[in-house]
Amino acid sequence: MNRFAFLLDRLSYEPRRNAKLRLMTEYFRDTPDPERGYALAALTGALSFRHAKAGLIRGLIAERADPVLFGLSYDYVGDLAETVALMWPSDQRANRTPPLSEIVEGLEATAKLDLPRRLAQWLDALDETGRWALLKLITGSLRIGASARLAKTAVAALGEDVAPDDVEQVWPGLAPPYEALFAWVEGTGPRPAATDPAPFRPPMLAHPLEDADFRAFDPAAFAAEWKWDGIRVQASAGRDADGRHVARLWSRSGEDVSAAFPDLIEALTFDGAVDGELLILRDGRVQTFNVLQQRLNRKSVTPKLTAEFPAHIRVYDLLAENGEDLRELPFDERRRRLEAFVAGQANPRMDLSPLVAFDDWDGLAAARLDPAAAGAGQDAGAVEGLMVKRRDSAYVVGRPKGLWFKWKHDPMTVDAVLMYAQRGHGKRSSFYSDYTFGVWTEDADGPRLTPVGKAYFGFTDEELAELDRFVRKNTVNRFGPVREVTHTETVGLVLEIAFEGIARSARHKSGVAMRFPRVARIRWDKPPAEADRLEALERLITEREQAAE
Repeated sequence: MNRFAFLLDRLSYEPRRNAKLRLMTEYFRDTPDPERGYALAALTGALSFRHAKAGLIRGLIAERADPVLFGLSYDYVGDLAETVALMWPSDQRANRTPPLSEIVEGLEATAKLDLPRRLAQWLDALDETGRWALLKLITGSLRIGASARLAKTAVAALGEDVAPDDVEQVWPGLAPPYEALFAWVEGTGPRPAATDPAPFRPPMLAHPLEDADFRAFDPAAFAAEWKWDGIRVQASAGRDADGRHVARLWSRSGEDVSAAFPDLIEALTFDGAVDGELLILRDGRVQTFNVLQQRLNRKSVTPKLTAEFPAHIRVYDLLAENGEDLRELPFDERRRRLEAFVAGQANPRMDLSPLVAFDDWDGLAAARLDPAAAGAGQDAGAVEGLMVKRRDSAYVVGRPKGLWFKWKHDPMTVDAVLMYAQRGHGKRSSFYSDYTFGVWTEDADGPRLTPVGKAYFGFTDEELAELDRFVRKNTVNRFGPVREVTHTETVGLVLEIAFEGIARSARHKSGVAMRFPRVARIRWDKPPAEADRLEALERLITEREQAAE
């Protein structure tokens, strides 16, 4: 466990990508199985412990530290794992340090009632860094600046002829501690064979396209299609060794979400895999993302829910058909096969995302601004931009340069006043980097601010330092780890907030919910009294609803 803790500690302080890659590669090369496999699982987010949660950690430290002191310490440090690791009594150190494999297997196998005692024993046996790593493992928020892709790249670096994409290709059929994967990469075992009849295939992603970027490309070399405002999914189906039909619905990150969409799974009667957008379709018309949210993250799916919110896939790409992997084919060929595939299905739960006709980049830019006039028809309100794809591009894992681009609509913006701030996590644990902002509304006592959203990205490191200083100098109240910042009509800070969508929401006090809000600009030049009003957001929602009708 100490070696894994040391690795996490080094990664958390190392800003350079190549240095992080080298640290992980050296760890995987020098660490035996199954320790390195469980470390890889932790780095890629493949571990989840049913009974070990943050509440368990809070309960243990409450038995060993003054609750007021813990509250003050947590407020100062800003990270639960780091706070508990520092405050845990260190006078009961054991002679034996538990290995990572023992901890992972123990967290999975130990009964809920026995887990507090066993976790306390592990914490007693570890030093501060080890305790921090163990608690980070439990909370599932490593936040060390190393992506799952980078960890897989480090594994590929162990072999001579293995590329990161090769690891991605075999990854869906593997499970911790990945002994077969390491054996293959190091040349001591065969390539792991996929046996899942409906596997997840790592998706191909796109780079953002700015207005001026595409001018260097030949428009004849690209095709364009609408970018629908839903959830990117992959539908995969096939027959297992016993001849039974198996179908699954995967999220973009590889999470099996089939249980949430039984109505859709029943309709996946084909043998193959398609890449598309999960939407709600009523009377042949795509509904807003706000409507789709009514189907997401549901613990139980009732017949009433499926009838009221019928799930649908609008297909972009064909990845496999009747056992044939099509990902190496160029986009144009896959598109031809996809059109024939969808036509042969005659499936009411699945349709084809149409291509956007254009002769030059100016024509495509015009289509982006007016989807209804460019073929999107009654579904124009559900278009959030364009996907622009090279006609000769294979379906490549990850985000390769120059092949696929996403050209989204310009974001909406609102000027809002900073109201509350909270410390971030990981590298940001010492900065107030999570902000709650509000807009003005009227009541009997005059104008007041109503919170309308939260944002924790969009600013540079330099701007973060400026925001943090403002929060510390202008704090007027504290609520646990949250600081209330001065926000009057004359004193306060205005933030220009950019967001992708907005809808009515009964769950929010303001009655509105923003999608993907982020800080676009710090308005040091604007007094708080000139920030936007709630009525402006409500009008924006009404305009979008009318456009959708």
